[in-house]
Amino acid sequence: MLTLASVSAGYGSHKAIHGVSIDVGEGEAVGLLGANGAGKSTTLRAISGLVKPTSGSITFDGTLLNGLAPHKIAALGIAHVPEGRQVFGELTVEENLEMGAYIASAKAERRKTLEVVYAIFPVLAERRKQLAGTMSGGEQQMLAVGRGLMLKPRLLMLDEPSLGLAPVVTDATFEKIRDIHAMGTAILLVEQNVSRALSLVQRAFVLESGTVAMHGSSRQLASSKEIQTAYLGI
Repeated sequence: MLTLASVSAGYGSHKAIHGVSIDVGEGEAVGLLGANGAGKSTTLRAISGLVKPTSGSITFDGTLLNGLAPHKIAALGIAHVPEGRQVFGELTVEENLEMGAYIASAKAERRKTLEVVYAIFPVLAERRKQLAGTMSGGEQQMLAVGRGLMLKPRLLMLDEPSLGLAPVVTDATFEKIRDIHAMGTAILLVEQNVSRALSLVQRAFVLESGTVAMHGSSRQLASSKEIQTAYLGI
């Protein structure tokens, strides 16, 4: 479904990723792992059109994404939940969710999708009139994911969903992501918590200094001595 072939991208003269090749199949959950500065977020930003690749190709269901505007990429069915949640603090929960359904096809089914999101995240239904800026970090993360779902995506890209969350809140967040994947939505997960990520995804790519250093099933990577030493503290 999604294929990156030898993609390089960056910011000005700084190239953050170099020849990255990854893929995500229909309905699959794939991890993108690595330390800070490895190029994980840049890879997601290149997919969603926020950073322009300097070389290589990005295709989604055969459509070349290189050069497409972000809103056109979103309209193809790719939702990007950015690092740091980035909710609109002065808007209510429901207004934030409605902002996610900004393309024509999603807007037409906004009320129906809203009820699906509320079923997945009951706390958002309870707080629908509350200002997003007054919610806890965990609740804001759920709101950010819910806003992504309002696009009715075929691929949901999540950038560090556990960042800044307490362990018990992280557990709840990952259970919700697992539920979303079970509904048939493909997931591309960027996560520094490698053990947590490998418990959710089927395959993963490990980035180091902007390049793919390893790739394999979650079981293969969890048993890798390199992964255990570098990321799992074993």
